[in-house]
Amino acid sequence: MSVPFTLLGLLEREPSHGYDLKRDYDAFFGRGKPLPFGQVYSTLGRLARDGKVVVGEAEPGDGPDRKRYVITETGATEFEAWLTEPVEAEPHLQTVLFSKVVLALMLGRSAETYLDTQRAAHLRRMRELTAVKRTGSLVDRLLADHGLFHLESDLRWIDLTAARLDALAQEVRR
Repeated sequence: MSVPFTLLGLLEREPSHGYDLKRDYDAFFGRGKPLPFGQVYSTLGRLARDGKVVVGEAEPGDGPDRKRYVITETGATEFEAWLTEPVEAEPHLQTVLFSKVVLALMLGRSAETYLDTQRAAHLRRMRELTAVKRTGSLVDRLLADHGLFHLESDLRWIDLTAARLDALAQEVRR
C-alpha cells in the first residue's frame, strides 16, 4: 500500500486534519496494521514540501491545534496517474521466503525446518483470516480473501520447494 497516494486520495475526497486522515486510513486500509501518527504527519510534511498538499491555518480542537490539509492540482494529477496505472502483475522474483531458503542451504542449515515453520505460520494466519470471513464486514471479507489467496500461493511454493531442496542445495553450494 502506498501511504502517500492513499492520503492524497483521501484528501481528494475532502480536505481533512491529520487525525481524520489516520482514522480513515486505519478504517479502510490499516486492518491489522494501523498507520502510526508519526508516519501520517511525516508523509503529510513531505507532500506539502513537494507541493502536493497545502496546509491551512491551525484550528483549535480537542487537544493540540489542528491543521487542515488540502490537495493541490499537482497532488490531484499525480494521484490520478497513480490510480489509473496498473499494479505490476509479476511478483518480485526474489522474495524473503526464497532468500531464507537459499541462505539456509548455502550455510548448511536446515531449509526444511524453516519451510515447516513458515508453513505452520501461514496455516495459522489462514485460520485467522477464515474466522474474519465468517464474521467480518464485506471490506474485511474481501481483504481476508486477498490475504488467503496469497497465503495459498505461498503454501504451494513452500511444498514445491521442499520437494526440490536436495537439487537446490547442490546448485547453491557450487
